[in-house]
Amino acid sequence: MAPMAVALILGWWLVAASRAQQLPRPSLSLHPSQGVSLGDNVTLRCHLPRPAAWVWLYLEGRWSYAKYIDKKQDTTEFSFLSASHDQAGTYLCQYQVSESEDVSVTSDPVKLVLTDRSFPPPHISLHPEERVGTGTNVTICCWNKDYGATFLLHKDGRSDPIQRLVPDDVGAVSFTLFGVTPADSGTYRCSYHPKNYPFLSSPLRDSVTMEVTPTPARPGAELVSRGNLVVAVVRGCAAALIFGLGVFFVIDARSLWIRRDESLGGEGI
Repeated sequence: MAPMAVALILGWWLVAASRAQQLPRPSLSLHPSQGVSLGDNVTLRCHLPRPAAWVWLYLEGRWSYAKYIDKKQDTTEFSFLSASHDQAGTYLCQYQVSESEDVSVTSDPVKLVLTDRSFPPPHISLHPEERVGTGTNVTICCWNKDYGATFLLHKDGRSDPIQRLVPDDVGAVSFTLFGVTPADSGTYRCSYHPKNYPFLSSPLRDSVTMEVTPTPARPGAELVSRGNLVVAVVRGCAAALIFGLGVFFVIDARSLWIRRDESLGGEGI
């Protein structure tokens, strides 16, 4: 009986997995999408590609929450009033269709990172400072000796961090931007995840501003360019003159040969 029971369970699991793969994957979004602090209100929205009866929200590794919805809805909201430490983490959602027991696969994960303003912001510095030329390698240093476990580099106007690094023994990191261009101009800030709290973040406060200017032409480059143009024109004219002289001499020589032949012909008569 035991082998038969195992076979039945395995068969049911395969059928369920097959049905789940046939259902479109839901998507999950966070509102507001960034800058959420402890105590703020935050909403997770599960977007449903087809009518559903039940929607589940999972906090990875901890708990789940189920909600029965009207099958006309294409979005389900899960709201937290005054977000707390234990609500920070990685979330996924999943749904069950109305007309059967088929359950979808889970959505892609969404991370809820909460800013804890009890942690001091990191320090930041820029090298070289402020204005640099295109192609320069720029280093942005961030440090906080006591709290930082992972540092993140942010650029104003970008929703996601552009780099992240683990600090050295003195709590400092150096972010390097290689061969910068004018598109890299802007204001940069640092944050960090406190030790043992990967879903908490320090506040953003201090900033540095970088201006990348187009690299000017080296001194004398315009004169060299003009000189090259003059040389090219002179060479072209010289080539045309030589070609013209060559054609002239060929025609003149041919004319002499014709006159000579006519003269010899007349003497023969």
